[in-house]
Amino acid sequence: MIDLHVHTTASDGTATPTAVIQEARSIGLDAISITDHDTFDAYEEAVPAAREAGLQLIWGIEISTKLVQPGKTFGKTVHLLGYFPKGPAPEFLEWIKEQQQARHERNVQLCGRLRQFDIDITMDEVKALGRNMAGRPHFAKLMVQKGYVETIQEAFDKYLDERGQAYVEKHDPTLAEGIRHIRDSGGVSSLAHPVRLNKVGTQEEDLIRQMAKMGMHAIEAYHCDHTERHQERYQLMARRYDLTVTGGSDYHGDLKPEVKLGTGRNNNVVVPNKVLDRLRALAR
Repeated sequence: MIDLHVHTTASDGTATPTAVIQEARSIGLDAISITDHDTFDAYEEAVPAAREAGLQLIWGIEISTKLVQPGKTFGKTVHLLGYFPKGPAPEFLEWIKEQQQARHERNVQLCGRLRQFDIDITMDEVKALGRNMAGRPHFAKLMVQKGYVETIQEAFDKYLDERGQAYVEKHDPTLAEGIRHIRDSGGVSSLAHPVRLNKVGTQEEDLIRQMAKMGMHAIEAYHCDHTERHQERYQLMARRYDLTVTGGSDYHGDLKPEVKLGTGRNNNVVVPNKVLDRLRALAR
Protein backbone atom coordinates (compact mmCIF):
# COMPACT_ATOMS: atom_id res chain seq x y z
CA MET A 1 0.00 0.00 0.00
CA ILE A 2 1.21 3.52 -0.80
CA ASP A 3 0.28 7.14 -0.10
CA LEU A 4 1.05 9.73 -2.76
CA HIS A 5 -0.49 12.81 -1.10
CA VAL A 6 1.16 13.79 2.19
CA HIS A 7 1.90 17.15 3.82
CA THR A 8 4.53 18.01 6.43
CA THR A 9 5.69 20.98 8.47
CA ALA A 10 7.43 22.25 5.32
CA SER A 11 3.99 23.57 4.30
CA ASP A 12 0.72 23.20 6.20
CA GLY A 13 1.14 19.83 7.90
CA THR A 14 1.93 19.39 11.60
CA ALA A 15 4.26 16.36 11.40
CA THR A 16 7.92 16.76 10.48
CA PRO A 17 9.26 14.93 7.42
CA THR A 18 11.09 12.47 9.67
CA ALA A 19 7.96 11.83 11.74
CA VAL A 20 5.96 11.17 8.57
CA ILE A 21 8.58 8.69 7.34
CA GLN A 22 8.61 6.88 10.66
CA GLU A 23 4.81 6.72 10.82
CA ALA A 24 4.60 5.46 7.23
CA ARG A 25 7.02 2.65 8.03
CA SER A 26 5.27 1.75 11.26
CA ILE A 27 1.90 1.27 9.55
CA GLY A 28 3.41 -0.81 6.77
CA LEU A 29 3.37 1.55 3.79
CA ASP A 30 5.70 0.61 0.95
CA ALA A 31 6.09 4.10 -0.51
CA ILE A 32 4.97 7.69 0.00
CA SER A 33 5.23 11.00 -1.76
CA ILE A 34 5.48 14.22 0.24
CA THR A 35 3.45 16.76 -1.70
CA ASP A 36 3.84 19.98 0.26
CA HIS A 37 2.37 23.14 -1.19
CA ASP A 38 4.74 24.91 -3.59
CA THR A 39 7.92 23.59 -1.97
CA PHE A 40 10.35 20.69 -1.90
CA ASP A 41 11.89 21.81 1.40
CA ALA A 42 10.86 18.60 3.20
CA TYR A 43 13.13 16.46 1.04
CA GLU A 44 16.39 17.60 2.59
CA GLU A 45 15.27 15.85 5.77
CA ALA A 46 13.01 13.20 4.24
CA VAL A 47 15.48 11.61 1.79
CA PRO A 48 18.00 10.36 4.40
CA ALA A 49 15.17 9.43 6.80
CA ALA A 50 13.47 7.32 4.11
CA ARG A 51 16.76 5.68 3.15
CA GLU A 52 17.38 4.72 6.77
CA ALA A 53 13.82 3.42 7.16
CA GLY A 54 13.91 1.45 3.91
CA LEU A 55 10.88 3.32 2.59
CA GLN A 56 10.42 4.30 -1.07
CA LEU A 57 10.12 8.08 -1.35
CA ILE A 58 8.81 9.72 -4.54
CA TRP A 59 9.51 13.41 -5.00
CA GLY A 60 6.23 15.29 -5.20
CA ILE A 61 4.64 18.71 -4.87
CA GLU A 62 1.18 20.30 -4.87
CA ILE A 63 0.88 23.61 -6.70
CA SER A 64 -2.02 26.05 -6.86
CA THR A 65 -3.07 27.03 -10.37
CA LYS A 66 -5.89 28.98 -11.99
CA LEU A 67 -8.28 27.68 -14.62
CA VAL A 68 -9.94 30.65 -16.32
CA GLN A 69 -13.12 29.85 -18.21
CA PRO A 70 -14.21 31.88 -21.26
CA GLY A 71 -16.14 35.00 -20.27
CA LYS A 72 -14.94 34.86 -16.65
CA THR A 73 -12.75 37.48 -14.95
CA PHE A 74 -11.44 35.34 -12.10
CA GLY A 75 -9.99 31.89 -12.51
CA LYS A 76 -11.01 28.84 -10.49
CA THR A 77 -8.29 27.54 -8.19
CA VAL A 78 -7.20 24.06 -9.22
CA HIS A 79 -4.59 22.13 -7.24
CA LEU A 80 -2.15 20.18 -9.37
CA LEU A 81 0.08 17.41 -8.08
CA GLY A 82 3.48 16.90 -9.64
CA TYR A 83 5.48 13.68 -9.26
CA PHE A 84 9.17 13.31 -10.08
CA PRO A 85 10.41 9.72 -9.61
CA LYS A 86 13.91 10.83 -10.68
CA GLY A 87 13.75 14.14 -8.82
CA PRO A 88 12.77 17.60 -10.15
CA ALA A 89 14.86 19.31 -12.82
CA PRO A 90 16.77 22.52 -11.91
CA GLU A 91 14.45 24.54 -14.17
CA PHE A 92 11.42 23.40 -12.22
CA LEU A 93 13.07 24.24 -8.92
CA GLU A 94 13.73 27.77 -10.18
CA TRP A 95 10.12 28.14 -11.29
CA ILE A 96 8.91 27.06 -7.85
CA LYS A 97 11.11 29.75 -6.26
CA GLU A 98 9.29 32.31 -8.41
CA GLN A 99 5.94 31.06 -7.11
CA GLN A 100 7.19 31.34 -3.52
CA GLN A 101 8.22 34.96 -4.13
CA ALA A 102 4.75 35.74 -5.47
CA ARG A 103 3.25 34.24 -2.29
CA HIS A 104 5.49 36.47 -0.14
CA GLU A 105 4.48 39.60 -2.04
CA ARG A 106 0.81 38.74 -1.61
CA ASN A 107 1.30 38.35 2.15
CA VAL A 108 2.92 41.78 2.37
CA GLN A 109 -0.09 43.27 0.57
CA LEU A 110 -2.47 41.40 2.87
CA CYS A 111 -0.77 42.86 5.95
CA GLY A 112 -1.35 46.32 4.49
CA ARG A 113 -5.01 45.63 3.70
CA LEU A 114 -5.70 44.34 7.20
CA ARG A 115 -4.16 47.47 8.75
CA GLN A 116 -6.84 49.47 6.94
CA PHE A 117 -9.33 47.68 9.21
CA ASP A 118 -7.19 48.27 12.34
CA ILE A 119 -5.98 44.68 12.36
CA ASP A 120 -2.32 44.67 13.30
CA ILE A 121 -0.68 41.56 11.85
CA THR A 122 3.02 41.73 10.95
CA MET A 123 4.98 39.68 8.43
CA ASP A 124 7.32 38.52 11.19
CA GLU A 125 4.36 37.02 13.05
CA VAL A 126 3.00 35.34 9.93
CA LYS A 127 6.40 33.89 8.99
CA ALA A 128 6.92 32.60 12.53
CA LEU A 129 3.79 30.49 12.08
CA GLY A 130 4.04 29.50 8.43
CA ARG A 131 7.73 29.91 7.59
CA ASN A 132 8.31 30.06 3.82
CA MET A 133 4.81 28.76 3.09
CA ALA A 134 2.88 31.28 5.17
CA GLY A 135 -0.57 32.09 3.84
CA ARG A 136 -4.13 33.01 4.75
CA PRO A 137 -4.63 30.20 7.31
CA HIS A 138 -1.77 31.65 9.34
CA PHE A 139 -3.25 35.16 9.14
CA ALA A 140 -6.56 33.70 10.34
CA LYS A 141 -4.91 31.92 13.26
CA LEU A 142 -3.17 35.13 14.35
CA MET A 143 -6.44 37.07 14.10
CA VAL A 144 -8.05 34.59 16.49
CA GLN A 145 -5.08 34.68 18.87
CA LYS A 146 -5.15 38.48 18.97
CA GLY A 147 -8.89 38.67 19.50
CA TYR A 148 -9.86 40.34 16.23
CA VAL A 149 -12.23 37.45 15.43
CA GLU A 150 -13.59 34.51 17.38
CA THR A 151 -12.94 31.74 14.87
CA ILE A 152 -10.80 30.99 11.84
CA GLN A 153 -13.98 30.70 9.77
CA GLU A 154 -14.99 34.20 10.82
CA ALA A 155 -11.57 35.50 9.75
CA PHE A 156 -12.07 34.03 6.30
CA ASP A 157 -15.71 35.07 5.96
CA LYS A 158 -15.12 38.70 6.97
CA TYR A 159 -11.64 39.40 5.65
CA LEU A 160 -9.69 36.66 3.85
CA ASP A 161 -11.99 34.82 1.42
CA GLU A 162 -12.56 36.10 -2.10
CA ARG A 163 -15.55 38.11 -0.87
CA GLY A 164 -13.74 39.26 2.27
CA GLN A 165 -12.97 42.92 2.93
CA ALA A 166 -9.19 42.48 2.91
CA TYR A 167 -8.89 39.88 0.16
CA VAL A 168 -5.81 40.12 -2.06
CA GLU A 169 -5.86 38.23 -5.35
CA LYS A 170 -3.20 35.55 -5.55
CA HIS A 171 -1.43 35.50 -8.91
CA ASP A 172 -1.20 31.75 -9.38
CA PRO A 173 0.10 30.26 -12.62
CA THR A 174 -2.49 28.96 -15.04
CA LEU A 175 -3.29 25.27 -15.00
CA ALA A 176 -1.84 24.89 -18.50
CA GLU A 177 1.39 26.53 -17.34
CA GLY A 178 1.65 24.19 -14.34
CA ILE A 179 1.07 21.11 -16.51
CA ARG A 180 3.68 22.29 -19.01
CA HIS A 181 6.35 22.98 -16.37
CA ILE A 182 5.85 19.57 -14.76
CA ARG A 183 5.94 17.77 -18.11
CA ASP A 184 9.01 19.67 -19.35
CA SER A 185 10.83 18.73 -16.14
CA GLY A 186 10.22 15.02 -16.61
CA GLY A 187 7.39 14.87 -14.10
CA VAL A 188 3.85 13.52 -14.05
CA SER A 189 0.96 15.94 -13.43
CA SER A 190 -2.22 14.85 -11.68
CA LEU A 191 -5.42 16.70 -10.80
CA ALA A 192 -5.69 16.76 -7.00
CA HIS A 193 -8.99 15.88 -5.28
CA PRO A 194 -11.22 16.42 -8.35
CA VAL A 195 -14.35 16.39 -6.19
CA ARG A 196 -13.30 19.87 -5.02
CA LEU A 197 -13.94 21.24 -8.48
CA ASN A 198 -17.48 21.48 -7.09
CA LYS A 199 -18.97 20.53 -10.42
CA VAL A 200 -21.33 17.70 -11.19
CA GLY A 201 -22.19 15.56 -14.18
CA THR A 202 -21.20 16.88 -17.57
CA GLN A 203 -19.76 20.13 -16.17
CA GLU A 204 -17.17 18.22 -14.14
CA GLU A 205 -16.36 15.90 -17.01
CA ASP A 206 -16.00 18.81 -19.44
CA LEU A 207 -13.39 20.39 -17.16
CA ILE A 208 -11.44 17.15 -16.82
CA ARG A 209 -11.55 16.65 -20.59
CA GLN A 210 -10.12 20.18 -21.03
CA MET A 211 -7.30 19.35 -18.62
CA ALA A 212 -6.48 16.14 -20.48
CA LYS A 213 -6.23 18.13 -23.72
CA MET A 214 -3.75 20.45 -21.98
CA GLY A 215 -1.45 17.45 -21.49
CA MET A 216 -2.30 16.51 -17.91
CA HIS A 217 -1.17 12.95 -17.21
CA ALA A 218 -3.37 11.75 -14.36
CA ILE A 219 -6.29 12.23 -12.00
CA GLU A 220 -6.35 11.57 -8.25
CA ALA A 221 -9.09 8.97 -7.92
CA TYR A 222 -8.25 7.89 -4.36
CA HIS A 223 -8.60 10.71 -1.81
CA CYS A 224 -9.99 11.18 1.69
CA ASP A 225 -12.84 13.34 0.32
CA HIS A 226 -13.91 10.70 -2.20
CA THR A 227 -16.61 8.14 -1.66
CA GLU A 228 -16.49 4.76 -3.37
CA ARG A 229 -18.78 6.19 -6.05
CA HIS A 230 -16.35 9.09 -6.62
CA GLN A 231 -13.47 6.66 -7.00
CA GLU A 232 -15.35 4.65 -9.61
CA ARG A 233 -16.35 7.81 -11.48
CA TYR A 234 -12.81 9.21 -11.66
CA GLN A 235 -11.34 5.88 -12.70
CA LEU A 236 -13.93 5.74 -15.48
CA MET A 237 -12.94 9.25 -16.63
CA ALA A 238 -9.27 8.26 -16.48
CA ARG A 239 -9.94 5.43 -18.91
CA ARG A 240 -12.12 7.63 -21.09
CA TYR A 241 -9.52 10.39 -21.48
CA ASP A 242 -6.36 8.27 -21.41
CA LEU A 243 -5.25 9.42 -17.95
CA THR A 244 -3.51 7.36 -15.33
CA VAL A 245 -4.76 7.29 -11.73
CA THR A 246 -3.03 8.53 -8.56
CA GLY A 247 -4.14 8.65 -4.96
CA GLY A 248 -3.34 9.52 -1.39
CA SER A 249 -4.73 10.43 2.00
CA ASP A 250 -3.99 14.19 1.87
CA TYR A 251 -2.54 13.75 5.35
CA HIS A 252 -1.94 16.97 7.34
CA GLY A 253 -1.30 15.55 10.82
CA ASP A 254 -3.13 17.26 13.69
CA LEU A 255 -4.51 19.92 11.37
CA LYS A 256 -6.95 17.29 10.07
CA PRO A 257 -6.86 14.63 12.80
CA GLU A 258 -9.65 12.58 11.22
CA VAL A 259 -7.48 11.97 8.13
CA LYS A 260 -4.94 9.21 8.76
CA LEU A 261 -1.72 8.60 6.88
CA GLY A 262 -2.15 5.84 4.32
CA THR A 263 -5.85 5.22 4.94
CA GLY A 264 -7.58 8.61 4.77
CA ARG A 265 -10.89 9.19 6.53
CA ASN A 266 -12.46 6.07 8.08
CA ASN A 267 -10.21 3.85 5.93
CA ASN A 268 -11.65 5.18 2.68
CA VAL A 269 -8.25 5.39 0.93
CA VAL A 270 -6.45 2.25 -0.21
CA VAL A 271 -3.95 2.98 -2.98
CA PRO A 272 -2.51 -0.15 -4.63
CA ASN A 273 1.19 -0.38 -5.48
CA LYS A 274 0.42 -0.70 -9.19
CA VAL A 275 -0.44 3.04 -9.17
CA LEU A 276 3.21 3.78 -8.45
CA ASP A 277 4.35 1.39 -11.18
CA ARG A 278 2.27 3.26 -13.75
CA LEU A 279 3.56 6.61 -12.44
CA ARG A 280 7.15 5.50 -12.90
CA ALA A 281 6.41 4.19 -16.38
CA LEU A 282 4.91 7.55 -17.38
CA ALA A 283 7.90 9.46 -16.04
CA ARG A 284 10.24 7.30 -18.11
